[in-house]
Amino acid sequence: AGSDLAAVRTRAVPDGANYRLFGQKIFITYGEHDFASNIIHMVLARIDGAPPGVKGISLFIVPKFIPDAAGEPGVRNDVQCLSIEHKLGIHASPTCVMAFGQQDGAVGYLVGEPNRGLEYMFVMMNAARLSVGLEGYAVAERAFQQAAEWARTRIQGKPPVAAPAGPVPIIHHPDVRRMLLSMKSQVEAMRALGLYAAYQLDLGGGHPDEATRVAAQARGDLLIPIVKGWSTETGIEVASTGIQVHGGMGFIEETGAAQALRDVRITTIYEGTTAIQANDLIGRKVGRDRGAAIGALLADMARELGAIDSGEASVQVAKQAALEGVTALREAVATILDAMANSPDRAFAVSVPFLKLCGYVMGGWLLARSADVAARRLAAGDADREFLAGKLASARFYADQVLPQAGALSRVVTRGAASVLEVDPALL
Repeated sequence: AGSDLAAVRTRAVPDGANYRLFGQKIFITYGEHDFASNIIHMVLARIDGAPPGVKGISLFIVPKFIPDAAGEPGVRNDVQCLSIEHKLGIHASPTCVMAFGQQDGAVGYLVGEPNRGLEYMFVMMNAARLSVGLEGYAVAERAFQQAAEWARTRIQGKPPVAAPAGPVPIIHHPDVRRMLLSMKSQVEAMRALGLYAAYQLDLGGGHPDEATRVAAQARGDLLIPIVKGWSTETGIEVASTGIQVHGGMGFIEETGAAQALRDVRITTIYEGTTAIQANDLIGRKVGRDRGAAIGALLADMARELGAIDSGEASVQVAKQAALEGVTALREAVATILDAMANSPDRAFAVSVPFLKLCGYVMGGWLLARSADVAARRLAAGDADREFLAGKLASARFYADQVLPQAGALSRVVTRGAASVLEVDPALL
């Protein structure tokens, strides 16, 4: 059924205290392997007689081996790997087609109550979406490190302005430097946003004050689809830029640059595509509370940016660009809220640009904050000067060459829905 969970056809037939499952799942990462003594599958299925749609889905534990009386793997369950998918990337990860109940039915153990499977699944899904967002960041980080090292050692050509005589490492060429700064600044923005979201979830789960817990959990929930969607889309862009830094050698397998792009490409599809994340963002996270959570975040962003008083030039550039981004995002939020109330299809027609707008603006806010901290530490005589100067360089580049995309995306969100909705699908 793919993402259309209402169409799940896997059946669960009551069998004493447990159930027998009959059905098939595809795209199951590590559905079969020999790295562990047992494999535990979490399976959505419909108990015979359950209501139609998502309201009738239950969640089951289906082990590869049924535990014996001592809890050790016992007899083989009726679950088999039918095939392993041939994929664009992640070749070291077996992606399996799994069959349940080809004979007497796979023994399954009901999780919680019947017909609440989707609710339980989303507890895991939110954690998985945050993790996949971090995967997008992590592959981008690896691609950047590899590209930067290549640029420091690859000797080719002479820059158009004063430089050492003869051929030089390509990092001296202006456009190579631009590409590396693009990679570095976006990697740092993704990392900052992922850490900030995780911090909010930690506060939501463990802060002693109930009001603080509730507010932090709402903010963490708001950020999850942004971290997942924006970080994976940006991860693909960064990995592709890494190939470009390598030039012709980036297209050759020996350098390994192409592997990063192949591997990261799945992350925008894993655990719900970017459009699914964007629809969750505008439907459940912005529309449901009429913008309360994102409004509170925007207010905090504007307040924190306004409090930055460093005179360092890069900090001021980052601060001003981030404030302009907050203004653009606030206008886009108003457009989305109006559309959700009056014509939801207008909101869904621009949901992905809205998600990306959130990511770019929030990344700019966090990089401006990091630049302010770096400037203060440099002024105080911190010995780690190269690292701190790098933070200033990243924030300034992001403000000058990455964050301007926020203005274009805001225009798309506020004006672009009609060009999608008024087109006859037959014209495509």
